Amino acid sequence: MLIFDHSRDERSNKAQMPAGEADLSDLPGDRRRSSSTGLPQASEMDVVRHYTRLSQKNFAIDTHFYPLGSCTMKYNPRGSNEAAMLPGFLGRHPETPAAYSQGILSVLWDLQEMLADICGMHAVSLAPAAGAQGEYAGVAMIRSYHQAHGNHDRDEIIVPDSAHGTNPATASMGGFRTVEIQTKPDGDIDLDSLDEALSERTAGLMITNPSTLGLFERGIKEIADKVHDAGGLLYYDGANLNAILGKVRPGEMGFDVMHFNLHKTFSTPHGGGGPGAGSVGLSERLVPFAPVPLVAQAENGSYYLQYEQQRPDTIGRMTAFPANVGVLLRAYAYLRMVGREGLERIAEHAVLNSNYLLERLRRYYKVAYPDRRAMHEFILTLEDLAKSDAHVSAMDVAKRMLDFGMHAPTAYFPLSVPECFLVEPTESEAKETLDQFVAVLADIRNEAESDPEIPKNAPYSLPVKRLDDVRAAKELDLTYTGEPKAAG
Repeated sequence: MLIFDHSRDERSNKAQMPAGEADLSDLPGDRRRSSSTGLPQASEMDVVRHYTRLSQKNFAIDTHFYPLGSCTMKYNPRGSNEAAMLPGFLGRHPETPAAYSQGILSVLWDLQEMLADICGMHAVSLAPAAGAQGEYAGVAMIRSYHQAHGNHDRDEIIVPDSAHGTNPATASMGGFRTVEIQTKPDGDIDLDSLDEALSERTAGLMITNPSTLGLFERGIKEIADKVHDAGGLLYYDGANLNAILGKVRPGEMGFDVMHFNLHKTFSTPHGGGGPGAGSVGLSERLVPFAPVPLVAQAENGSYYLQYEQQRPDTIGRMTAFPANVGVLLRAYAYLRMVGREGLERIAEHAVLNSNYLLERLRRYYKVAYPDRRAMHEFILTLEDLAKSDAHVSAMDVAKRMLDFGMHAPTAYFPLSVPECFLVEPTESEAKETLDQFVAVLADIRNEAESDPEIPKNAPYSLPVKRLDDVRAAKELDLTYTGEPKAAG
């Protein structure tokens, strides 16, 4: 139901409005509305109840298991949010002079230092306001580095076929041509394919480790050496950092630059389009090109922000104000709460939960890489179901899961695995939840084999049933006219 369905002519909520009509005498006639706004007319109680009911229909990490692979939809402690909302933080204007901002600047300085230690790199810039913006900052720094060294012909970025879709998109935005390399049947990068791609035009390689296949890239040191020997730099996509916290650092693998998804890994609710933070870690060779502002410490111990004047080689500013501070504060509070030992437990439990699910689900579904131990996530392929007489696809199973109160894993990504489910349980979930997840997928498997029309027509219990996804994308209609529209 839409809020328009609650609308009634002349119904409004004027009890809290000042008495009398607004004085429009100074408003020119050609600036006055001659027709209705077309907005709904509803009481405050109607509005509150409507949107509260809508919120209760949403799937959310607070109410449902949300095993989205490569997205790390884990629990975010409320204490982190409360710390970020302390009045002294909320009340500060972003342009307050440094002399009156020593508290917040000292927190951000500490966060830079902690993140640099976590990723094993020389420095961190907190400036990028989203993961995608952090990716762009990394590519821009690689470009600036090569330009500063006269390597103007280096116009290619290498990405594996299992890469996040943002990687080739970001490389293109940065002015580079993308060169794709293959992964082998065992999930590792094909080194022969890498050798063929490397040339005097190579600017860098963009990968994540563990990879989007849920596997740790065993040849990462050899890969790093090959790229560096060819004159390129290595970029680490931080989407899967949750799997290796406190265990191994990207800088030690040979990476030159990376972005953190603080909203995935460090306690800001992920999903819904934001907010986020894409802080970037830098090897020493890239520090001069770091995006500004950077928090710096003066000789007298005070803190201040460095801009273009102090850092002439910077790629520049990413946002109007210094970073997405609310997300940074949550990350700071989270790191203070869990500590160095807690980071290791996060990785250990994330990998343990993933491998527990992997072993339980082998009975019902085919594992994409059956001979490899999973990291924080793993891939099932439902290709056998899709090609069977039942013709039940991964999307059918995903839709049916909603009827059981569980969000589906990431479906159809990565593209290199047909009919795939990318499952990431995170460290947050208890064994009972994981066992329930297995039971649901087992039940759906039985349905698919005994009565395939059940999953094919799911979901049944949600306000919105199965939609025509292609039509919805190609004929997007967001204008309310009052006329009923066909659901499919």
